[in-house]
This record gives sequence, C-alpha cells and structure tokens, in this order.
Amino acid sequence: MKSLIQRLRGVERDIVQTPPEGGDAPYYEAQGGEAELFEAAYRKRLPVMLKGPTGCGKTRFLEYMAWKLKRPLVTVACHEDLTAADLVGRFLLEGEQTVWQDGPLTRAVKAGAICYLDEIVEARTDTTVVIHPLTDHRRQLTLEKKGVEIDAHEDFMLVISYNPGYQTVLKDLKPSTKQRFVAIAFDYPAEDVERRILANEVPDLAPDLVQKLVAVGRRARVLKDHGLEEGTSTRALVYAGQLLSAGLAPLDACRAALVVPATDDPELAEALMEILAAHFPQ
Repeated sequence: MKSLIQRLRGVERDIVQTPPEGGDAPYYEAQGGEAELFEAAYRKRLPVMLKGPTGCGKTRFLEYMAWKLKRPLVTVACHEDLTAADLVGRFLLEGEQTVWQDGPLTRAVKAGAICYLDEIVEARTDTTVVIHPLTDHRRQLTLEKKGVEIDAHEDFMLVISYNPGYQTVLKDLKPSTKQRFVAIAFDYPAEDVERRILANEVPDLAPDLVQKLVAVGRRARVLKDHGLEEGTSTRALVYAGQLLSAGLAPLDACRAALVVPATDDPELAEALMEILAAHFPQ
C-alpha cells in the first residue's frame, strides 16, 4: 500500500493548475492560425491533438490558450507506468475505511477544466480506452470500479500531445484514436520567430549571441536526417542561452545544452561540435 500511495503522489506532482483569471499571459509567439483553430475547437468542445517534435512550444501554446480562454488547465505528464486508474481514480484505504479518490482526469471532467495529457503515447494502452467516450458525442467518463458514468462539464475540453518522432511498433496511437481528435501541427519556429522567442526568454543575452544560437540550432536540425533521434529544440536553445547568460563560455554552454543531451554517439557529437565551433570560434 505504501508504494501505491507514493505512486499516486507522483501523479499529483505532474498536475498543474492554472487560475482561470488574473496574472500575465504566458509568453507565446504565434506561428500561424493555431490560436484561431484552437478557439474554434473549444467553441464546439472538440478534442484537440497537438502534434509535433519535442521542445517546439506545444505546452506553452496550451498554457497561453488556457489563459486566453480563462479556463483552468490540468496537465498530466504521461509515462510508461501511467495507468487508466491513475487518471480516473481508485479506492484507497484510510484507516479502516475504503474511500474513493478521483484522479486528475475525473477532477477536470467535473470542474470543466482543460485536461492536457502530455505525450500520451508514453502511457499504457488502457488509458486510450478510458478517453474514447470523452472524444465523441457522449462526452462521458466511465468509472468502472464505481459502476458510474460521469457526464463531462459543459466547459470540459480534452487535449493530448503527440510526437511523431517517438512512434514505434510498440508505442504509437492507433488510427482510430487519432481520428477522434482535431489536430494542430507544430514544428520548430521560423528563424525570425525563434530569435524573438530566445530574446524574450533570455532578455539579457546579446543580440549577436541570439543570432548565433538560432543559426546553430537550424544547422544542427539537419542531422536529424543523419542519425540524430531528435532535432535541436527551441527549448534546448533557450537552455544554452541561459547558461551563456550565467557566464559560461559559449562552447561549454552549447555542449551542455545542445550536444550531450542530444546523443551518445561519438560521431554525431563530433558533428555537432563542428557546427558549434564554426559559429563560436575560440
């Protein structure tokens, strides 16, 4: 029982509540008509899938939209041990009594929040069975262990994120699940947009360093077609910029943020270091 409680607490740490009103808007640079598309989906309460590579701004976009729509946001970071019971809830022992504890999805359904299942492909397959009735005309959540069905609050919305780069034979969403969602495709920002993002996230970074980091990122992404599992993300560039802002030498900062996390392959690491050296000669 102790391990079960610890696991539930682990899920709780993945939940982020965004106040429906007040506070500054999360910074987000629009790349197209994604905000208008999301608002249209929300007006009709259609489930949405954010599709794109890691670190390209999917989560920040959703935080911005939750703020704009003045809706609370419940975020669950999916992982390989996440089960349907972790999402909907389960019976727990408290003293000599057995009590039901709602999971984050159930709380969102009841409260009319936006529920965001981040990287859903990482979760166990039984989680997709649970969300199916929430993605069609029924808009219901079945609590099988309680033998009840909950009608979703009129303001509830389900959003998932999906990274096509992670798909494998064992880990992928079924076409029948994908087609239950309206999809918004994301990619790495255009060069000028990425510069603005980096300048905003690291405001004390010199403009020439911002330009060089963005140029490094765009060159490094070419290696994704030559063995690199993931392209250099905008988030990784922000991390490199923050290390530079903290006083680290350019090559050291970029190695720590852009090379070492990206690959264990010596040849790919060397190729990335050559790109860095070309933009930050010593």
